[in-house]
Amino acid sequence: MNEAVDFKIVEAPAKPISMNPKKFGMWLFIASVTMLFMALMSAYIVRRAEGNWVFYELPNIFGYSTILVILSSVCLQLAYFYRVNVTRANNLIVATFLLGIVFLAMQSLGMYQLLKEGHHFTGGNVSESFFFIFPWLHGLHIIGGLVYLIIVFITLRKGSFNKVQMEMCTTYWHFLGLLWLYLFVFLTLLR
Repeated sequence: MNEAVDFKIVEAPAKPISMNPKKFGMWLFIASVTMLFMALMSAYIVRRAEGNWVFYELPNIFGYSTILVILSSVCLQLAYFYRVNVTRANNLIVATFLLGIVFLAMQSLGMYQLLKEGHHFTGGNVSESFFFIFPWLHGLHIIGGLVYLIIVFITLRKGSFNKVQMEMCTTYWHFLGLLWLYLFVFLTLLR
């Protein structure tokens, strides 16, 4: 007696997509920061369209600080490439840190110039308030990045190398650089 045998094709289970939990957390943080800035930019655009908007030139120092943040990203990427050479990597991390500090100082000077010109956070027009919020909020995230640079520097200095930590720091710093570049273009075009 011949019985029909049913064969089922069973596919091998797909390998689950996995990511280091710390990296996943960092990407969630980056996504939330992006949404925060996008919400602020949307509010900026909507409020600007309502009228009663003060137009003013951005101080040149903001453009110069943009160049610094790009250079700091280049330094940190080089530190990542040279991570096996601890001395070279640490020197590049220090350069990144110093460029970050100078970036913050230049941002502060730019806002001080705006204050001297009579623009204030709580001034008579909401356009001024918006402009002060963007650099301040970005500056807070830069300070967080500077703290992370110190942690990576100390880890490398102790002679241990944590690839995930270095990748996360580099990714976050590049994100901050791109975010400022976007903010600068946004504020320049839609002042």
